[in-house]
Amino acid sequence: MTLEVPLTDANSAALKETSSAVLSNDSASSPVPASASDVVIETRGLGKIYRDFWGRKKVHALKSLDIEVRKGEIFGLLGPNGSGKSTTIKLVLGLLFPTSGRAFVFGKEAAEVTKNERIGYLPEESYLYKFLNAEETLDFYGRLFDMPASVRRERTEQLIQMVGLQRARRRQLKEYSKGMTRRIGLAQALINEPDLLVLDEPTTGLDPIGSREMKDLILRLRDQGKTILMCSHQLADVEDVCDRIAILHQGELKELGRVDSLLKVQDVTEVHATGLSEAAKDEIRAVISKHGGKLLQLDNPTTTMEDLFLDIVRESEARPGRRSGS
Repeated sequence: MTLEVPLTDANSAALKETSSAVLSNDSASSPVPASASDVVIETRGLGKIYRDFWGRKKVHALKSLDIEVRKGEIFGLLGPNGSGKSTTIKLVLGLLFPTSGRAFVFGKEAAEVTKNERIGYLPEESYLYKFLNAEETLDFYGRLFDMPASVRRERTEQLIQMVGLQRARRRQLKEYSKGMTRRIGLAQALINEPDLLVLDEPTTGLDPIGSREMKDLILRLRDQGKTILMCSHQLADVEDVCDRIAILHQGELKELGRVDSLLKVQDVTEVHATGLSEAAKDEIRAVISKHGGKLLQLDNPTTTMEDLFLDIVRESEARPGRRSGS
């Protein structure tokens, strides 16, 4: 399936603006370097200015963004509302023309629609036909990719099983909850077996169990070799699944790096131990003080609210009864 943008007057003006910016760049005609063959998405000085009816600058939504998304990784886009996340996704998909800079996907200009055959896209709001059921929906999108009937049936069965909609496969989508709609939306995005998956708020509307299942599915897709660009307001989701992240604010890139490195507090040493007596703890305090350190905390570790909730639910399902705590 290809995504096409109608050439309205506004788009035409944006295209002219982009063309001028590209022609003024000496390296504009140069191809993506061969050494970057493992780079699925690349942006170079990517910028976007939204203008009003008279062509005056209204919003500077994105400012000179330089990022790379590598093959086989989950890359997270983070930032508050209005930070430029959705604009970045639309520029990568070719749904918007950049005001400045360039974006490449699979080594091709983002505006080249042929690249979209290798992309699966789950938008923040899924626009699906409400009077179709899950099977009919996936069959419809399979037809858009000219998939043979036998292949469509096989893919439909696999995807319905994958997203856990077996019991609702013949219910019309208008009867689906928000969480079920996200599941069928993900299945639709996977119908063409894409190499790149773009997910905008994939866990919105899901309860904690559904959210965990969605995150596990995203990790399995990465393990299968897919590259995933993920945009989410749920920081715990990003922490759980993303390999690297970019944090945007007011259209500017503020932080970029691996999640484990960014979350590590470099000047604090953490020690986990069990079975220590009070005397042993006193000795540890003394050793830290002897070497010029400052003991910040010596206490029992805590879990997360998500893990606590899931543990309680799963234990309740396994052994019905009440579990109490102080």
